[in-house]
Amino acid sequence: MMALSIAGLDPSGGAGILADVKTFTALGVYPTTVVTALTAQNVSRVASVKAVDTDFVAQQIDLVLEEEDIQHAKTGMLYSPKIVKVVARKVKEYQLNLVVDPVMVAGSGGSLSQANMAGSLKKHLLPLARLATPNIDEAAKLSKMVIKDEKDACEVAVQLGKICPTVVTGGHLDGSDIFYENSLKKIIGKKLDSINTHGSGCTYSAAATAYMVKGLTIEESVRKASYFTKKAIVNGSHGTLNQYWSLKD
Repeated sequence: MMALSIAGLDPSGGAGILADVKTFTALGVYPTTVVTALTAQNVSRVASVKAVDTDFVAQQIDLVLEEEDIQHAKTGMLYSPKIVKVVARKVKEYQLNLVVDPVMVAGSGGSLSQANMAGSLKKHLLPLARLATPNIDEAAKLSKMVIKDEKDACEVAVQLGKICPTVVTGGHLDGSDIFYENSLKKIIGKKLDSINTHGSGCTYSAAATAYMVKGLTIEESVRKASYFTKKAIVNGSHGTLNQYWSLKD
């Protein structure tokens, strides 16, 4: 069982590709990766971003998939509309089952995308996705709506869910996730009082991808990803998650 992460590199190890690799590994899925951007960041702040050339992004995807029979992939930080278009082209070319984590802003507040990223994701990538996993800030950018409460989150989930199945993760609200796939469902949870949340969105989307690789339905994958991520936060340290919580003796 294998999966592909197409995302940015966080050298602190908390988010991005490294969070995806840890999550895939913890869940028994072999990780492969394509780097879209290099960041200078830690848990507290993002100092700068260097995007990878689009041709090199495409070449990475081609070389990984030339050798491996990978059917499931997830995207994280893509940074620019140009990279979004390249990734969308490759997703169609290889008919990948795609999970989109629409990363645009770091939890610390630093920008992880260029202008018009939301529009590009919504136009080019979400229509190809089997699942999108925005938090409320990302969902607000994609929908151009303000999300103040659960009612707003439900409205946005329905709007985005008409493009692809969508879960609006609730870590910034009451801890419950709002999932839409043909109908609206609430995945009940509680808000966690923890500082160990850096990389939680990456972990959630990677976990959902891993469960889909294992043959679970989208809804089952979302529910298990929600539980896995919360447990990783509870067992976290140094401001980030511990994806290996389930492997403890």
